[in-house]
Amino acid sequence: MTQRADRIRQTLEAGFQPVLLEITDDSARHAGHAGASPGGETHYSVHLVAAAFAGMNRVARSRAVHEALAGEFATGLHALALKLQSPDEAG
Repeated sequence: MTQRADRIRQTLEAGFQPVLLEITDDSARHAGHAGASPGGETHYSVHLVAAAFAGMNRVARSRAVHEALAGEFATGLHALALKLQSPDEAG
């Protein structure tokens, strides 16, 4: 796993105590697009299941994750594709 992916994992685990966390580096699929870097580590997909999301709407969940990863966005993270669920929704 890349260094940024490791930091994303550590941040999300500390902030949300997930029961499921999957992180995929999609940077290669975005080569040449806005925000892409030759070194990659710019575009990720995240599937996060956490009790912290219970009672939160989709926008609030996304904001919480983006706030938690603000430091990564400030240092080159460009885009996240998010699938954020509570344990009840994940089934």
